[in-house]
Amino acid sequence: MKSISLYHPNTFHNALNDLNRYFDSFFVDSILSPEERVLYYSPAVDIQENESSYVMKMELPGFNEKNIEVNVDGPYLSIVSRPEGKKEKKHEENGVYILRERGNTTFNRSFQLPVNADPLAISAAFKDGILSLDIKKRGESNRRVIEINAA
Repeated sequence: MKSISLYHPNTFHNALNDLNRYFDSFFVDSILSPEERVLYYSPAVDIQENESSYVMKMELPGFNEKNIEVNVDGPYLSIVSRPEGKKEKKHEENGVYILRERGNTTFNRSFQLPVNADPLAISAAFKDGILSLDIKKRGESNRRVIEINAA
């Protein structure tokens, strides 16, 4: 495997996302209300490869470093939001929402790391709503060619 690939475990959340996209392709409005749609948020990600590392950038407007968790478990890298306190109420002091596309959302994105990625050499930074991960590659020195002797 040469690059980071998106990891889609079979979950109810993914099935709902797929169903929602399917209906969106046929109808202007989703069968889910905007408030329900926000619950299935999946942030946009860019991944670049250079000589020494993989660089992942994820758009997370409205989040901060305190409510984002990055985990590595074997070959899988997961980025998960941790909800902050109580959920916002539907009825605010300033009135009732007519349309609501922003909200207190949660997400869980998982990626399968390439074989040459070093899970012990991942650094993370958060600035201006962008989570940046720098995933260092293992050096070629770990690769070993085994000589085959004639029998």
